[in-house]
Amino acid sequence: MKNHLSIRTKLFFSILLILLVSYSILLHTTIKTYDSFLEKEVGKDLEASLNVARVQYFARTDQLKLALMQPAAAPLAQRKMRERDTEWLRAALNRWPFSFVDVLAVVDGSKRVLARRGSALSGDSCLLSDLLDKVFKERRAAVDTELVSDSFLCREGMNYYCKPLPDDREVMMLTIAVPVITPSGELLGAIVAGDIVNKDPYYPYQVQKVFGKEVELTITQRDRKIASSIKSGADFPATLSPQIMTALEHYGHYRGETRIGGRLFKTSFEPIHNSRGKMVGSLSVALSKEDFSKIRRDSEMNMLASAMVGILLSFCIAYVATRHITQPLQELATGVRNIEEGDLNQRVSVSSGDELGQLADSFNRMASALLERDGTIKRKNQMLQELNELLEKKVSERTAELRMEMERLETVLTSMAEGILVTDRADRVILFNPAAQTLFDLVPHRVINQPVARVCELGGVPVLADFIDRVKSDGTAGAGREEELEARGKKMRVNLSPLMDETGTFAGVVVSIRDVTVEEEVDRMKTEFISTVSHELKTPLTSIKGSLQFIMGKGKWLNVTERELLAICLRNTDRLIRLINDILDISKIEAGRLEFEFKPQAMRDLVTYSIDEIRSFAMSRRIEVVNDVGETLPLVYGDHDRLVQVVTNLLSNAVKFSPEGGKVTVSAAKEGNYVAVSVADQGKAIQWSERDKLFKKFQQLDHAENGMRGGTGLGLAICKELVEKHHGKIFYRSGVEEGNIFSFKIPVYEEQHEQG
Repeated sequence: MKNHLSIRTKLFFSILLILLVSYSILLHTTIKTYDSFLEKEVGKDLEASLNVARVQYFARTDQLKLALMQPAAAPLAQRKMRERDTEWLRAALNRWPFSFVDVLAVVDGSKRVLARRGSALSGDSCLLSDLLDKVFKERRAAVDTELVSDSFLCREGMNYYCKPLPDDREVMMLTIAVPVITPSGELLGAIVAGDIVNKDPYYPYQVQKVFGKEVELTITQRDRKIASSIKSGADFPATLSPQIMTALEHYGHYRGETRIGGRLFKTSFEPIHNSRGKMVGSLSVALSKEDFSKIRRDSEMNMLASAMVGILLSFCIAYVATRHITQPLQELATGVRNIEEGDLNQRVSVSSGDELGQLADSFNRMASALLERDGTIKRKNQMLQELNELLEKKVSERTAELRMEMERLETVLTSMAEGILVTDRADRVILFNPAAQTLFDLVPHRVINQPVARVCELGGVPVLADFIDRVKSDGTAGAGREEELEARGKKMRVNLSPLMDETGTFAGVVVSIRDVTVEEEVDRMKTEFISTVSHELKTPLTSIKGSLQFIMGKGKWLNVTERELLAICLRNTDRLIRLINDILDISKIEAGRLEFEFKPQAMRDLVTYSIDEIRSFAMSRRIEVVNDVGETLPLVYGDHDRLVQVVTNLLSNAVKFSPEGGKVTVSAAKEGNYVAVSVADQGKAIQWSERDKLFKKFQQLDHAENGMRGGTGLGLAICKELVEKHHGKIFYRSGVEEGNIFSFKIPVYEEQHEQG
């Protein structure tokens, strides 16, 4: 017969076991956490003590360095050093109040000693050569730790070291060197001071003054102890172990435990280097672990006592709780078994109002929710199947549309007259349309998936690979660029644009190539024809203008109508002459036959001259022209007549397209190595669709507000060519509120710019 424990007993022992395990884990975790906390605190105290020890080690030398800067900057001392007055310098060294300094000397710029405080010897080379080299090179004071010999100290006047010292052949000394520099920057030499560290109680005393006697400070010379706050009778090793020396030389620090005078200490060592970076000793601090261990034991005892009290209270709570839970649990178990068997219509009836009653209500709600969710899942499964079928249909439709778009794109690329070449991010050709095949005389199988540099070489246009590399190097920050090249007797215009993926990352380059050989030949023939016709028309038009002026000047018998007709003829003749002059100028510029006489020019004078040229035209339209160009601008380097022509054309356009009674302002300012001139009017801003026509030949803009056309269509094109011949730029922008602003930049006269 099986022995069955009651629910009350099981629940009691379960609760008790859980509480015991919880308290055990909590106690173990708390002890571990506290131990870790103590270790961190010991490490923090150790690092703080080492930092203070380091500061105290250099504190006195820092004060000495600041004190030495005053005599080093004194004019009298500098003059005596320049005169090499050793007697005065030696007397000055003895007067200076640096009694705690062991070595004090003055050296010249060649590192020879001029005077010593403790010795009359002078003229020999200073043995602290490396430190002086550093001070003379950086021209600022330096503090370092050096190992000096007893002969050096004897020479410096320390008689104690003049006798043989078999155990102290070298001494560790803090050295300070302050350069002596005149106000004019001349380096006269340096003042050198030294403070011997061996057996100096000053440093350990300062550390204990801050942290108390719990901190032990030790200074070693190489691996031998030379100064310590630990009592001499303590069992502290006279030399460092090879393990510590190896760690200091290779890793720059050592952290560990050691036993001193029968007590366990946490120690931290830090190497001391000389001016050459070689380790000459070490600085270490030690903290006793006994105090921390006592705190740990006390804390553990307190935690154990608290745990025992908690376990007793848990025992009582478990006993009381099981008495109130047992009966409702038996009723709840019966209902749960029915639900477990699959009867979702089963409901648990528990009348208590505590957590067990809430649990029973939760079971009842869960059964109802399961019934409802079962029906919902069935309906959702049917809807999901329908949605899946619809999605598959949509995917098929989009795939067909995408295939059709790809076929359209392939048809467009195949039928294009321009050659198209596309590369990927690895510089391999992934698209090469038939027009490109014809231009390069290459077949597709020799192009696709080949490096673009090889394709360009096979096609006879290696320079195209350089253009593609430039676009690639610009990356996402670069914009499209247009280039021209010649290959196989043809002149081609190439447009290159970076290709970006959906993340905005560079994915390749799209290259469009067009054969413009025939177009440029037609353009050249057109230009020559226009130039020839213009030359032929200029002479008769000049004669006609002269005749009309003669008739109007001498023909007093003309009536009003006849005189107006002659005036119209004269104005149109002037207009034709201006048009022909513009055509001849643009032809000369394009043919390279237009001569320039570059000289330094004052921009205000050029603008004043240009305003005088169009003054009568501006007065006829009641336009005020304001010269806002300052007289302090630097000179520009250019041709006087051509720059006047540029300003006059811009002013003429501004007056022509401004409303009557308006104002035109000319301003200028220096921008880097350029002088920028701007002509602003109050007319209607040029529309975006019209701005592409600016600076192009024979392109006229409509200005409906004043019923005028843009003129011959050559003025701005001539301005652009003339400005670019001056190595400048011309551009347009709309005004802040209204109007138009045309600006151009001309380089500053270099000689004046360099002198300025």
